[in-house]
Amino acid sequence: MRSIGRLARESGLTVSALRFYDGAGVFGPAWVDPQSGYRWYAPDQLADARLICRLRRVGLPLADIRLVLAEPAHSEAARRALDAHLRRLEDGLADARRELSCVRDLLDQREHPMSASTTTVRLAVESAELAAALAAVRFAVSTDPELPMLGGVLFDLDGDVLHLVATDRYRIAVAQATVRRAADSAAAEAVQALLPVALADEIRALAEAVGAEQLTLLLDGGRVAASADGQRAEGDSLDLDFPDYRRLLRLETTHRAGIEAAELRRAVAQGPTRTSASAPDGDEVAVTVLAVDEAGNVRVAEDAVGADAVDEGAVDEDARTAQEPDGLRVAVNREFLLEALAAGVQGQLILELGGAISPLAIRPASGDGSFSLLMPIRLG
Repeated sequence: MRSIGRLARESGLTVSALRFYDGAGVFGPAWVDPQSGYRWYAPDQLADARLICRLRRVGLPLADIRLVLAEPAHSEAARRALDAHLRRLEDGLADARRELSCVRDLLDQREHPMSASTTTVRLAVESAELAAALAAVRFAVSTDPELPMLGGVLFDLDGDVLHLVATDRYRIAVAQATVRRAADSAAAEAVQALLPVALADEIRALAEAVGAEQLTLLLDGGRVAASADGQRAEGDSLDLDFPDYRRLLRLETTHRAGIEAAELRRAVAQGPTRTSASAPDGDEVAVTVLAVDEAGNVRVAEDAVGADAVDEGAVDEDARTAQEPDGLRVAVNREFLLEALAAGVQGQLILELGGAISPLAIRPASGDGSFSLLMPIRLG
């Protein structure tokens, strides 16, 4: 038998870490002396302690450490947990690289404020595709004057794909359009511009009105312009930092279900609701509860009336780590859900659920890259 101090030295864990894992019910001693309270560990526990040390070094969440230890060797569930964590680490590294790139640009502008270069990009994009993308995200633009960085539509150019993003913290909408760069455009791989909502609406109206199949989009420093058939819409982009939306889109999905958009709209419009007083503006809102039935299909829960709903969640990490109640269901703002379903969504949808405190994702089954994300309302 090993004392806690000896196990700590041989495993690489600290004594306090071993006590923590014991208290958390993850890894406890084989025997505790009833007189002294000393913890003693069996010889075969050293391997698990060393495994925990390795998992701890890479930042594996406590719940996943518990799962890895509880599963038998070569468990698929354990391997999936490790693979999912590796993807999170890789995504985090990509985020860090993007942020450091922005930091370098800001430092350059700080050192050379008068000579900092601007990026000019000229793009060709299908008029109908751009109009549809703008229509798909417009409903999620924030109207909160306290959050001016959310009062527009982000144009995020990555390679030959233009991502359009809008969020008000309680929902986020993403759409995309395929573009082609002009020969005289800058060679930068990624360019972003935050368009005021009024300018985004003008460009959408232009894209819908022109007879030309293609529209020219110009991103020139702080100016954005769209033109076709001799018509033009242009204006200044917002000099504000839009939040890093990519990390908000990494969902832990446990269930995916297909359903017709019209069928879901009808079910939500006619289905029961409950009331929440925790809306963004403080007013009461109607809440729709979606549940997974025994056949694995998503339905509007018939027992929505009669229970309390509290705490409409903003987009943050704390809501994702809270303990979920039993049963696969999620409650969302009914009005937000209907707006998301009305934002140009047609035909078959894919709903992705991860539990009561996980966001609800709504994607076209066509896989065109657009989707909406609604933050949950926690059920009491």
